[in-house]
Amino acid sequence: MTTTSSPGDKSRQRLRSVRAGAALTMLTPLCTLVYVATTWSAGNRPAMAMICVSMLVLAAVALAGAQAIERAGRRATVQMAGLVVNIAGFTALALLDGGLKSAVGAYLPFLVIMLAVGMPLRPFLAVAGLAVAGYWTVAIIGGPAQMSYAVIHTIHTGIIATLCLRYSAAMVSLQRRLSDLSRIDPLTGCLNRRGFEERLANELAEAERTGDSAVLLLVDLDGFKEINDRYGHQAGDDLLVWTGRTIDEQLRTHDAVGRVGGDEFAAVLSGIEPDGVPVVLERLHAALDGVASAGIGYACYPAEATSPEALKEIADRRVYRDKVDHNRQVPAEAAVAGARGDGARRQSAKVSRHERRRRAITETGRLGISTPGMGLLYVLLFAGGHPNRWLMATLLTVAVTLGVTTVAAAARLSRSSAAAMIMPIVGALQFTICTVVVCLDGGASSTPALGMLTTLPLIALISPRAVLLPFAASAFVAIAVFVGVSSTWYAIGHLTSALVVSLVCASRGRVAAEQRRKLRELSRVDALTQCLNRRGFMERSTAELAHAHRHRRDLSLLILDLDRFKEVNDSEGHAAGDELLCWVGATLRERLHPHDVVGRLGGDEFVVLLSSHSAGETDDVAGDLEAALAERIGVSVGAGVLGRHGTDLEGLYAHADAELYRRKLARGRGRSRRPAAPADGNALVA
Repeated sequence: MTTTSSPGDKSRQRLRSVRAGAALTMLTPLCTLVYVATTWSAGNRPAMAMICVSMLVLAAVALAGAQAIERAGRRATVQMAGLVVNIAGFTALALLDGGLKSAVGAYLPFLVIMLAVGMPLRPFLAVAGLAVAGYWTVAIIGGPAQMSYAVIHTIHTGIIATLCLRYSAAMVSLQRRLSDLSRIDPLTGCLNRRGFEERLANELAEAERTGDSAVLLLVDLDGFKEINDRYGHQAGDDLLVWTGRTIDEQLRTHDAVGRVGGDEFAAVLSGIEPDGVPVVLERLHAALDGVASAGIGYACYPAEATSPEALKEIADRRVYRDKVDHNRQVPAEAAVAGARGDGARRQSAKVSRHERRRRAITETGRLGISTPGMGLLYVLLFAGGHPNRWLMATLLTVAVTLGVTTVAAAARLSRSSAAAMIMPIVGALQFTICTVVVCLDGGASSTPALGMLTTLPLIALISPRAVLLPFAASAFVAIAVFVGVSSTWYAIGHLTSALVVSLVCASRGRVAAEQRRKLRELSRVDALTQCLNRRGFMERSTAELAHAHRHRRDLSLLILDLDRFKEVNDSEGHAAGDELLCWVGATLRERLHPHDVVGRLGGDEFVVLLSSHSAGETDDVAGDLEAALAERIGVSVGAGVLGRHGTDLEGLYAHADAELYRRKLARGRGRSRRPAAPADGNALVA
């Protein structure tokens, strides 16, 4: 189950898209006007100026009317119309300026590459088809001398655009899966607290828009602490998985179920009137009783409240009223065992830690095959009498071989820290080979020269820092100055087009990378305490264990279980319990070394992986943490030492869990000592 952005967020995103597209559309005709003005003595300049001014006016109208366009729902229509106008304008400009090898002849290929980065496939294919038609119109009218040039660059542009589409689609998929993970509880597969609160807000906004009703359900398991104490944390985890799946099965497919606390679940039901709620409650009680009996409360929107906070308060009161009305019992061992046997966990979206890097290396390798490969095709088909033909063919074959090797080694390189050094070296070597071939073929106006420039947008997209762009620009300028170019404006026009599109791609790549970074963090961090969640702790622990085994370092695992935490929630409310959990997480992080790993696996169970302490210091650290937390609440601690109590996380956890409960039973469980609020009403937080 996932959540979506609010309608207001989507509207703002569409408005920004309209404005950004209109502003970007103005850039090319503005630059072309400068070129036209400085070469006014050449032919067809008044007509070219009129085309540029017309394109500017249309773009300005779209920019000024962006809000009206978005409100009318005409964004896609206006953007498509704008692209058609641009294609027609670029085709006319190239025809008037002398053909494909003019200063404006590369506008259409670069437009296609830029659109491939962020445009959906079907509209892109339609626009790309129009652009190809325009490009070949110029090629045919321009004469036979431009045909080989057009063939090579049509194919090469198509390959680059395909690579851009593939990479963009892969990154969108990765971002979507990260977004899902950031909203999903890693144990039960239900929505986590953050995901459920977003979904609840969206459902209430939709209910307000349509005039429908909605119901918030809260489910608080009975005696869950005793289940953990009696049967162990693993049994408790399996029971939570069973509970989340059971609640979901009793509701409709479009209802949302979330795990909003250790043993607390919530659901939001849309389109249900208040008189239909008792039937749902009866069905849930019947499904849960005997295995995971619970207090269930509800609140109706808009009949009883209209804000999420007010709905939660009403539902929370009914939860405890429901608990009073029925006997709360710890389920029998057979019932728990049955739930554990039926506790298959939901498969959440998978995101490999090296996925983005592997994809980037693979696409870079494919680029390293396609660009010199097209150069090799040009040499073999169209450079029959060239004096340097076989030397160019040999160099390009070496470059293609490097690209093939990169693709073959992508998976291994993505897992190696050496990739950060190897990939720039390979890229620089391939770019140098292509530069030499361009020089051998006559300079910046040659067919391979444009192929060298059209690779830059994809490189900028994959490596958003765009460190290669200054090097590439300098190389192209040096070729134009020292080897030759048909005209200064040819070099300026082609280089400017390449850099503008590359900077746009780099900007999109940086934004996407930042979004992925934030989502990756959200998917691994507990939204309440800011400690690592179960998923983040497991990933970090796996890496730390591998490092400890590799370097023979000491490593210890601590499990901390808060004593009588349930009483805090029952007597002082869930807000007080949440505040206490936040304080515990902050205290653990403050008392430990930054290299130690602190996680919250769920409820009132925290875990610590000690990587900065020796095995002999484990008991001292556990005692220090226990004493620090005793200011607010009693805590029981169990420890497992790598090598002594297990060789993997599962073994360490099993030993620490058993030790924790031995200590808990041996000395009894302390009560929470939450300090009274100060005079100003704010809770004290250490």
